[in-house]
Amino acid sequence: MATPDFIREIRATAGQQLLLLPGVSVVVLDDEGRVLLGRRADTGKWSIIGGIPEPGEQPADTAVREVYEETAVRCVPERVILVQALKEIQYPNGDRCQFMDISLLCRATGGRARVNDDESLDVGWFTVDALPELGDFALTRIKRALAGEPTWFEPATEPPTVE
Repeated sequence: MATPDFIREIRATAGQQLLLLPGVSVVVLDDEGRVLLGRRADTGKWSIIGGIPEPGEQPADTAVREVYEETAVRCVPERVILVQALKEIQYPNGDRCQFMDISLLCRATGGRARVNDDESLDVGWFTVDALPELGDFALTRIKRALAGEPTWFEPATEPPTVE
């Protein structure tokens, strides 16, 4: 995932301290029920599409933009799959961040899947019974998207204290 300019500007003054950042991940299905995946240039692994919203950008707009930028596929958001705070990440350069992920289910409406930027090595449609090796992040989101369940979120660990 390329680092957006606004985050580079924040890092110029914040240094490597922990940043809480929004993230949007997208499960895109076509009319045949296939899942759109990209093989990431940074890890070489297959995953669902995702990215960071630009300042003021709505999560649904981020989903549509990221899917098109990375795969040349047009899509329409249908629903929120889940909202989840991910574990802290430390990048090789020492920068630390934690993403608040909003995962959306989108329906493909056009375009032909292809590598459309430098963030992906490959892009393709996969039937659910023939997915490439995927991490838990992508598998969980695909499973929840296909299940049609209400939006999922981690339950609160402690009741709030009223003073």
